[in-house]
Amino acid sequence: MSKLTLDKAKEILHKYTTEEHLLIHAAAVSAAMGAMAEYFNADVEHWKAIGYLHDVDFEKFPEEHCQHVRELLQPEGVDDEDINTIISHGYGLTGADVKPTTDCQKSLFAVDELTGIVYAYFLMRPEGMKDMSVKSLKKKFKDKRFAAKCNRDVITKGAEDLGMDLGKLMEICVKGMQDFENDVKKN
Repeated sequence: MSKLTLDKAKEILHKYTTEEHLLIHAAAVSAAMGAMAEYFNADVEHWKAIGYLHDVDFEKFPEEHCQHVRELLQPEGVDDEDINTIISHGYGLTGADVKPTTDCQKSLFAVDELTGIVYAYFLMRPEGMKDMSVKSLKKKFKDKRFAAKCNRDVITKGAEDLGMDLGKLMEICVKGMQDFENDVKKN
């Protein structure tokens, strides 16, 4: 099996996902994962591909998220390591049985929810991602009513598992999502 590419991830995801908000989320997580890969000196395109494909089973199986990843991705030729990485982002949340242990897995777990907060903040700012500061993002993070569906405990645990300060994780995520802004128009 060949390494998962971003083009292949997009091809696969579009077979199983049609909802625009899920495709926007895929692009956001992909962008954040690219920045995390840069931070860890890893393969940026590969990590972006993982990020893009991470919710492949969500639209079809929202109540059983992460439990159908393998059955969807094995026939597509995605290798077991990548499948396990994708499953791991639901560990302790969705019945997923793969604990995040690698930098890529821990990064996916951490940025999945964080991108939701960053995206919500992006939408309300007239300047979008430009000059988004970690300080202002932390204020939004502390306001539990803002992007209320984003699980702050998961984000905090993700940062801890990475051995990273929450502010540093936010900085990396914002940096990655600055590229994402070029791909997504505000509605």
